[in-house]
Amino acid sequence: MLNDPRSHGLWERTAPPAPATGPLEAALRADVAVIGAGFTGLSAALHLAEGGARVAVIEAAEIGFGGSGRNVGLVNAGLWVMPDEVPRALGPVHGERILQLLGEAPRLVFDLVERHAIACEPERAGTLHLAVGATGARELAERARQWQARGAAVELLDADETARRTGTQTYAASLLDHRAGTIQPLGYVRGLARAAVAAGAEVFTGSPVAACEREGERWRLRAGGGSVLADWVVVATNAYTSGPFPEIAGELVRLPYFNIATRPLSSNLARSILPGREGCWDTKDILSSFRLDRENRLVIGSVGALRGTGAAIHRRWARGTLARLFPQLGDVGFEAEWYGWIGMTADAVPRFHRFGPRILSFSGYNGRGIAPGTAFGRALADHILGRVAEGDMPLPLTPVRTRGLRAAREAYYEVGSQIAHLSSRV
Repeated sequence: MLNDPRSHGLWERTAPPAPATGPLEAALRADVAVIGAGFTGLSAALHLAEGGARVAVIEAAEIGFGGSGRNVGLVNAGLWVMPDEVPRALGPVHGERILQLLGEAPRLVFDLVERHAIACEPERAGTLHLAVGATGARELAERARQWQARGAAVELLDADETARRTGTQTYAASLLDHRAGTIQPLGYVRGLARAAVAAGAEVFTGSPVAACEREGERWRLRAGGGSVLADWVVVATNAYTSGPFPEIAGELVRLPYFNIATRPLSSNLARSILPGREGCWDTKDILSSFRLDRENRLVIGSVGALRGTGAAIHRRWARGTLARLFPQLGDVGFEAEWYGWIGMTADAVPRFHRFGPRILSFSGYNGRGIAPGTAFGRALADHILGRVAEGDMPLPLTPVRTRGLRAAREAYYEVGSQIAHLSSRV
């Protein structure tokens, strides 16, 4: 996007086109103004419009420009945090509520894909969390125990079954989450936009919001050459926040993550790697992920930014990692590469904020944006439509807490990932 082949890479090349949109140029009236055309904003817009609300979505760049169009495409359930830790962090009511919501969130994603015929390469084969060594195996065993105690459809697999499902004997065990799967993320977010427009929402792109001002009992958002006067405002910008709500950016540390896609594998090779088409990631601190797309391209990713010295370092790491994991690939060629930013909170738990009367936001997805973003967008719609009280929302309202040394932390992640990948082995 914006003439940058490293922004969305393979996904931009293979996703169906977005619905036709343009900049905001007039003064509009809406019930709800949504800032940001990603998973959260467009899910909110879709569910609001289906509920009869007049909705205007205002996007600074293009539909799916942020993390929604750049990520790996793993539709995961739950949070990074161990299930038993969530009630300790949020209290027993909100803790169990968010675990239930996000445990069911992948089903919401795939139901929306089916209901709106979204062309996004959906695969409901589950995901594999891969154990690196004995420490990783113990972690996954405990994670499995905690989820199974809540009735979740997860299964701990031994090394042999993990090897059969992945095509590599590298991992000591894996956790198969039957609730989860994969999608083409840019195709999905563009499909949400198309569905929202069909339901009656208006979507404006190339319109960064410059101001949000109180006007009587409503809010006036000024963007591009126009404005929107709205009763409610949803701020759904997360790691790509700019403009009148800098508090969101101040609370998040941005973690870079890249993906590199091979050329399509032959049918024989594809049968030897992820024959069940699960999406995968591992237990390392600097984790890596891999998955297949519909045309059998193998997409490998990890922490890091493809810029400066990082481009060559991470590309070399990807080639070496694939050779170690899947020697049968031989000298496989790369077809696309891209990267983006993940919004990380201090405790890996998302945030629910109010920035003024009827201005609400979810943020801080910590690399799990697809299912939570979709579910949180629906939750915002239900609250605004009067179906769910504020106290019954999935997360408690909390004040913004600015993170110290953000720039230093972000530089540490970017440089540290280069150092790690220079000397890394699986």
